[in-house]
Order: sequence, then structure tokens, then C-alpha cells
Amino acid sequence: MDRGDDSDSEGDDDEDSDPILESKSIPISSTTNRIRSHQIPSNELGRPATTLTATMTESSNVFIHDITPHLNSFDYPGTTISAQQNKPISTIRAHKSEGYALDWSPTVPGGKLLTGDNDGLIYMTSRTDGGGWVTDNRAFQGHTNSVEELQWSPSEQSVFASASSDGTIRIWDVRSKSRQAAITVHVSEADVNVMSWSHQTSHLLASGDDNGVWAVWDLRQWKADGQRPQPTASFNFHKEQITSVEWHPTDDSIMAVAAADNTVTLWDLAVEFDDEESKDTAGVKDVPPQLLFVHYLKDVKEVHWHPQITGSLVATGEEFSVFRTISV
Repeated sequence: MDRGDDSDSEGDDDEDSDPILESKSIPISSTTNRIRSHQIPSNELGRPATTLTATMTESSNVFIHDITPHLNSFDYPGTTISAQQNKPISTIRAHKSEGYALDWSPTVPGGKLLTGDNDGLIYMTSRTDGGGWVTDNRAFQGHTNSVEELQWSPSEQSVFASASSDGTIRIWDVRSKSRQAAITVHVSEADVNVMSWSHQTSHLLASGDDNGVWAVWDLRQWKADGQRPQPTASFNFHKEQITSVEWHPTDDSIMAVAAADNTVTLWDLAVEFDDEESKDTAGVKDVPPQLLFVHYLKDVKEVHWHPQITGSLVATGEEFSVFRTISV
């Protein structure tokens, strides 16, 4: 009995102890504007899975790193990362100005990367059969101001969307020789900062702008004539610019939104506007019935759903915040 009590007590102590966060770092000579990761899966030839990162920097260069040895080192304590392993495996020098927009294709396992800059230009970089990287020097042109966000279609290898501070979202086809957008829609009178393409319902796209408005668009209503369609849903709850939007990985009715008003909000788009019961917000005014949860984080910049732990999110701001609610 005494041993059992001691064991229980030790278990409680372990639960109450502070978690240990391990990290590895890669030195970069310029300020990082945005970073995105991509995993190349193992293949039938026995090549192991490889994890890559692409880093947009203030210098205008984009660095591609292979961080596989850094991740593996967590499983083998004492592993040393060499200076060579910290060097980029490729550097993209096509841009003449810095940028913030980049995205890896989810449908090209080998690796295909889009990068956009403050001059409104978008470049595409692809992995060659030999494992190297080549950037197409023909830019995708059309935006009249900075490219703020890029998103590959979750279902079509040749299609991507771009959002810009010129207030437009454009849909592109990389097979087009003209390098012009197939569809251009003016979605906001302010800068369009962020965008998210639903992986569950590929005709749904969410956007967030400088006025604190975020909206959901049905791409089936977008026409090449440029006329502005009505959004499927639009919310003006946040008091400052939207800094991040992301669909739930398995439920296209749930959305996470971050804004410069120091909040992360969770939304349920399945709640109907005409549902009388849902309009009762316990006497609290100006709260949309679709709003599920508000998480406060100073200077929050990005929010992302965990792809494996259902309902868990991570947000970056003044601090690193990982949380999970009971609502999703």
C-alpha cells in the first residue's frame, strides 16, 4: 500500500512539473519574414522522408533548408549538427524586394514552391529529378501592390491563389504562357493580408483584411469578368487587421482567426443566421452567434491547427501559445 501511494505521488509530481522544450536553431543572416515547411515522403527506392523549410527574408532572398537531421537529433540525444547541415540547400535570388508570401504545393510531393514579394511579383521554384532546385524566371504579374499571401489549390496541381494589398484575390494557372491571372476579384477596399483554402471543400476560400473583416468565398461564383460576388459569410468582429486565418483540417465549418487586437477567435460557420436560439448570446451585445471562443494573446501573428491532435492550436505572438478548447 505504501509503495502504491508513493507511486501515485510521483505521478502527480510529474504532471505538475514544467514541460521541457527542446529546440535546434539554424543561423540566418537576415530577418525572417515568414517560414513554411514541406515533407517529401519516403519512396519505393528506399529514400527516407525529408523535411524542408522555405524562409522569406528581409534581404529578398529565399532560403530552402533540409531540417531532417535537426528533427532526427531529438530522437538521439547528443547528436551534433554540422555547419554544412545548417547551410541552405538552395537560395532563390529572383526577387528584387523582400516579401511575405510563400506556399508549398500539397499535391506535388517532390516539392514545388511559390514566393511573392512587395513588388507584386510571384515566382515558382521546382525540385528537379536530380534533387536540385530551379526557379522559373518568368514572374506571374498583375498585382499592383505587394503580394501578402499565396495558396496552392488543395486539389489541382496547376492552380493557385494570391492575395494582395491592392485589395484583390487572383486565381492563376501555372500552365498559362501569359503569366496573367485567370480570375481577378476585388474582395476588399483595404489590404488583403491573409487567405486560407479549405482542404475539405476545395471551392471555399477564406480571406482577412486590414479593416478587421474576414470573409468566406465560394469560388464557383467567381467569374473572369471581374465582378465582385457576395461572400458566403462575412464578419466584422475584430477591431484591428486580420493577421491569420485557417480552416480546421477536417471540418470545413470551423475556422480559426487571429487579429492585431490581441485575440484568436474560433468560429462555427454551421450556425445559421436565422436560428433564433443561437441569436440569444446571454445578453452580450455585438457577439455573432457563430463565435465559439476567444483566446487572448498579445501581438498575435499566426494561428495553426495541429494536423493530428484534434482541436489543438498553436499561436505565435509575444509568446508561444498552445491551447485546446472543449468546443471543437
